[in-house]
Amino acid sequence: MAQFRLARLCLMLAAIGVSAPALVSSVHAQQKSDAPAPAAAAAPAKDTVRPEIFKLLDPAAIKPLMDAKNYTEVQNRITQADAFPNRTPYEDYVINRMKLSLGSTTDNNAMAMPALEAVINSNRLQGEEQANFMQALGNMYYNAKNYPKAIEWFNRYEKESPTPEKVRSSKVRAQYLSGDFAAAKGALLPMVTEMEKTGQKPSEEDLRLLSSAAVKVKDDAAYLVGLEKLARYYPTDDFWTDLLNRGVARQKGFDAQTNMVNVYRLEFAAVKQMAAEEYTDLAELAMRDGFPTEAKKVMDAGFAAGVLGKGSNAKAHAALRDKAGKGAADDAKNIAAGEAGAAKAKTGAGLVNLGWAYATMDQADKGIGFIQQGIAKGGLKNVEEAKLRLGMAQVRAGKKAEALQTFQGVKGGAGAGDLAKYWTMLLEQQGGAVAAAK
Repeated sequence: MAQFRLARLCLMLAAIGVSAPALVSSVHAQQKSDAPAPAAAAAPAKDTVRPEIFKLLDPAAIKPLMDAKNYTEVQNRITQADAFPNRTPYEDYVINRMKLSLGSTTDNNAMAMPALEAVINSNRLQGEEQANFMQALGNMYYNAKNYPKAIEWFNRYEKESPTPEKVRSSKVRAQYLSGDFAAAKGALLPMVTEMEKTGQKPSEEDLRLLSSAAVKVKDDAAYLVGLEKLARYYPTDDFWTDLLNRGVARQKGFDAQTNMVNVYRLEFAAVKQMAAEEYTDLAELAMRDGFPTEAKKVMDAGFAAGVLGKGSNAKAHAALRDKAGKGAADDAKNIAAGEAGAAKAKTGAGLVNLGWAYATMDQADKGIGFIQQGIAKGGLKNVEEAKLRLGMAQVRAGKKAEALQTFQGVKGGAGAGDLAKYWTMLLEQQGGAVAAAK
């Protein structure tokens, strides 16, 4: 998973500590008073800072030290102020803001984090400032890999802030990294759904995180949701291959005898490069079903991609390619002679096969007509598979609208409905520019 980076604390908490106006005004009020100085044992008044502490933390003195990066002297002054007895909550608040300023500037989390927590819990911050500080503390715990504490502060932010969505991504990553995969998955699913409803594209990281969390808790359905969206929004060969494997070939009721070839056909259209065995499996299945031209094109593509024709299987690849080439040449000479016989047959199976053969020969328009005639004639063992072929022929002919309509009409199990759904997704994703006839 890509590293999740959060804004540095100093970017969120600009000019804190050294510019504390409350510190200045309260001390000035004391200094202008004609009253005698309070006795040493007396507790300071509420929301004031004693002159002795002010002298140490005077912003006019601290700012030049910070600008000069004399952090040792700043720390020395904070330590002296921290040693004063009988400090009021307000004096603690001022000291903690100064600690926070120094700690965030010097990347001293051991100083900054407890100081920030104390500032938040002082109940002296209001509105957006309080929310920003809570978010910043959650971010600091996240960066420190203290994920339970990060989650605690993100939860508080969600509860107390009017913009809970700002920390949801941070929180879900903390949940995942803390090992609470079920919580991460449970948060990500509605997040992704809500983003899509509002017309936003979920981030690739969110979708990867959802898929990974689903795998951790063995939730195959949630994994498939994440994988489908990854293939839709961020298509890669790996996403598409895994999607067709899990979303079609592994589904209950899948008919491998009929539809495995169609899985490979969709993969051939969707990815830039298949594995060597996938090229040869598709070619062999096409040959089995009587489509040598399709087999030849598949083998040619595998050789052109540099995947076939090498290694221990080089001779087998060459032999399969030659066999497909000879079959394709015979088909090109004899296909027209089969039209009459297909038309006279009792069922439409011959017409559907003839139509798909023409589609593989770059005569998709002609093939579409025969497939439609075959479906209309009836008597088919698998009407839905015939519809799939019609849709694929329409894709090859560049008829996107017709192909979408056809795929949307494919029903039933055995993998046909899932294949039609993913063909529809591919067409919508690529705007119809699908290289189905490579």
